[in-house]
Amino acid sequence: MTSTTKSRQSPDSHAIGEVRAFNRFYTNHIGLLDYRAMGLGYSLAESRVLYEIAEHPGIDTTELRTRLGLDPGYLSRILRGFAADGLAVKEPAADARKHLVTLTEKGRSAQAEQDRASSAHIGEHLADLTGPERDRLLDALRTVREVLGERPRSRTVVLRAPRPGELGQVIARNGARYAEEYGWDARYETLVAGIIADFAARGDTEREAAWIAELDGEAVGAVFCMRADAETARLRCLLVEPRARGLGVGSRLVRECVEFARRTGYRKVVLWTTHVLTDARRIYERAGFRLVEETPHPGFGTGELRGQTFELDISSPGTGGANQ
Repeated sequence: MTSTTKSRQSPDSHAIGEVRAFNRFYTNHIGLLDYRAMGLGYSLAESRVLYEIAEHPGIDTTELRTRLGLDPGYLSRILRGFAADGLAVKEPAADARKHLVTLTEKGRSAQAEQDRASSAHIGEHLADLTGPERDRLLDALRTVREVLGERPRSRTVVLRAPRPGELGQVIARNGARYAEEYGWDARYETLVAGIIADFAARGDTEREAAWIAELDGEAVGAVFCMRADAETARLRCLLVEPRARGLGVGSRLVRECVEFARRTGYRKVVLWTTHVLTDARRIYERAGFRLVEETPHPGFGTGELRGQTFELDISSPGTGGANQ
């Protein structure tokens, strides 16, 4: 089964509360609310402005305001203070409507001192952590920066075999994802667990295979090709995480499964899904699958579903996947 694209949902109060609690904890823990107490001599806003000008000499004041999300009047007051202290100069650009800001030698020295003081302050916090704790913290910080879009990711998708421990993770992610998006209960996770346990127990590396989709080093999807009978392969447990949707991951996983089945000598690939997974159906139909059966299914705790069986004939060279 494939997770499908859902409309954007507003976060619940618990999620909002967790982020706010983290903000309060982090700012208090690291002392962000009182930069002057850290020996920097500037407020947090002033320090950020100083940093941005140092990183982008001659930056336009409009761009500076946009980068930092500051009120125009507040930024003007900060820049006037910098000019009065001899830290920065503001000059008109070729476009008379714009002004460019550059640090003076005194300003660059102040920024360098700020960097040293800030690094020493952070170093004191990191020194209290063990090596494993520090690694966990840095991994978490990288995740926050990537999820919130601080820097573009390469969006490179790689398909590979599962590593030790990942079969269990696939079961867990199926259970969590479908519970969140469709309200399905533990019966669905139990179904997936049985399928994957069967795959692992059989250990048929000649006629069965599994793939993990990895996006920039992170597992974001999976699919299994399993033996139904001597001539029929079964595509099972196709899953794509929300952060990887829209990148063709589902289609690539389906294509890889079909090509494996063809190389291995199967004549047909079948799969089972439900009528509510409309995006999944589009992936299957683009790959050449056709609906051959639809029957009532008791569902997974949210009411009756219609189970759908799809089939793809791969008995002749070039059949299947024409519309991938």
